[in-house]
Amino acid sequence: MNVLAICAHPDDAEILCGGTLAKYAARGDKVTIAISTNGEVGSPTLSKPEIAETRRQEAKAAADLIGADLIWLGYPDEFLFDTEKTRLDFIEAMRASGAEVVLTHWPDDLYNPDHTLTGRIANDVAIMTTVPNIVTASPVLKKIPIVYFVDSMAGIGFQPDEYVDITDYIDTKKRMLAAHESQVGDWLQDQYGSNAMEMVEVTSRYRGIQCGVRYAEGFIRAKAYPRNIVGTLLP
Repeated sequence: MNVLAICAHPDDAEILCGGTLAKYAARGDKVTIAISTNGEVGSPTLSKPEIAETRRQEAKAAADLIGADLIWLGYPDEFLFDTEKTRLDFIEAMRASGAEVVLTHWPDDLYNPDHTLTGRIANDVAIMTTVPNIVTASPVLKKIPIVYFVDSMAGIGFQPDEYVDITDYIDTKKRMLAAHESQVGDWLQDQYGSNAMEMVEVTSRYRGIQCGVRYAEGFIRAKAYPRNIVGTLLP
């Protein structure tokens, strides 16, 4: 199966669904991580071009840990908008990856507008990926991908209706996050006083308690015609 995680910033996929991506990859699925913005404001010291390139390299290193492909959309950090170009780029990311499953931000995650818009655009355009008259570089998909919304930052306001047991992949999730050294050891602590690794540990443990395993990640499937399914496509 082809799985695409399309998230707002470098490190979002690792924080919010890294264990699930590792689990998909381990069972032989093709995993792609698409990042909508370039992370260019995520440093208290480096210039925009410097930190953007650093974050691109960190994202590639994290993806490489599970053999995932990386799609770098490169929109300005904190200034993502819903435009025709943005929609076409998201459609192309889904087509280029052959997405059958899309993991993206919950549109009600109010942590950051890039999160909100990335989730909303990804869900909105999924139905457009099979339309021949909407032309992008890659061929149209044969089937509309199923969209799952990932957890909110720190789990605030998010009530999962599906869980993935990531107990065997929590260490991989942490290694993927650790690849984002400029964020884990610098920006998030400086800006928010936040220990990202601790947040990942606590949130994953909390979701695990909710569903009866050691560590888990939570999801809500986008329930919309004609994209309803029986069962689940989560691993």
